[in-house]
Amino acid sequence: MKRILITGAGGSPSANFIRSLRKANEKFYIVGTDSDKYYLMRGEVDKRYLVPSATHPLYFDIINTIIKKEKLEFVHIQNDFEIGIISENREKINAQLFLPSKETIKICQDKFQSYEKWKKAGIKIPQTMMINNTNDLKKAFKLYKNNLWIRAIKGAGGKGALPVTDFNTAKNWIDLNKGWGEFTASEMLEKTSITWMSIWNNGELVVAQGRKRLTWELAKISPSGVTGATGTGLTVSDPLLDKLAVKTIKAIDKKPHGLFAVDMTYDSKGIPNPTEINIGRFFTTHLFFTELGVNMPYIFTQIAYGEKPQLPKKPINPIKPNFLWIRGIDFEPVLTTTKEVEKYVKNLEKMEKKLKK
Repeated sequence: MKRILITGAGGSPSANFIRSLRKANEKFYIVGTDSDKYYLMRGEVDKRYLVPSATHPLYFDIINTIIKKEKLEFVHIQNDFEIGIISENREKINAQLFLPSKETIKICQDKFQSYEKWKKAGIKIPQTMMINNTNDLKKAFKLYKNNLWIRAIKGAGGKGALPVTDFNTAKNWIDLNKGWGEFTASEMLEKTSITWMSIWNNGELVVAQGRKRLTWELAKISPSGVTGATGTGLTVSDPLLDKLAVKTIKAIDKKPHGLFAVDMTYDSKGIPNPTEINIGRFFTTHLFFTELGVNMPYIFTQIAYGEKPQLPKKPINPIKPNFLWIRGIDFEPVLTTTKEVEKYVKNLEKMEKKLKK
């Protein structure tokens, strides 16, 4: 039986990783850690431990104490904060890891460094500049025709993101978030976004699947409408998207290793533009793919253990298009299809048409 440690075990990304492993055709002993005493209690694990923040001087000693006590062989991380710190100190972990290189993680966790790599590679991306002071902000408004997307260069969940059309709003937002020198301004893209989740092993693409985001969960309470939590996801298959995603990844890492989830947003011409790579972890809703027969966390774990993984016949976009994954707080996710949803739309249209006569 494989014995695994999952950090941040009380978070949704880790929950879906754990649920995927529970659906594999072998048993796992899963230990979960979390630095939040309340989140910790949500972890669907065999054993749980409260740990300090990853910045705490005893963090690695405590993690290694747990690894030794529970005889754990492999550690997986599902949140950006711990990925960044553990990556830089990976030699301190007394168990197997399956992570991209330190340099790759550094670049991918800095949205402006990623932008510079993609620009150099000639990839279509939204024009972007660092905002260090008010003069930079004024310049951005001139360059991007008073229609800006402002966001923090680091962090997940749309951290610091806000669409702005006037200088004062932008300045006040950056002041509020203490973001001078930590924020970028970009030209505005459209609302539709897409993600390409992929697993790589020493430069070889193992499996990948595209998923379009149709809605954000809790979008109404976010200033930008972006929350980082997908409300409705749609399976897609697009060769042009596949080619662009691979190019986006290899612009940063010539020999990818581990998990790379490329986030892209469409421009006004219908071209997807990469905006970030969620590095070293699965995006939150990866249980979607598991329920459709492609258990990426299990494939990932098998590779980490040096085993030959159980792969789908088709490595790129093995899942058929038009499956929907609809989720929300306190609701079990719903797996359905666009065809099923459209039945209700057509029924409403029929009733409206009848009542208007």
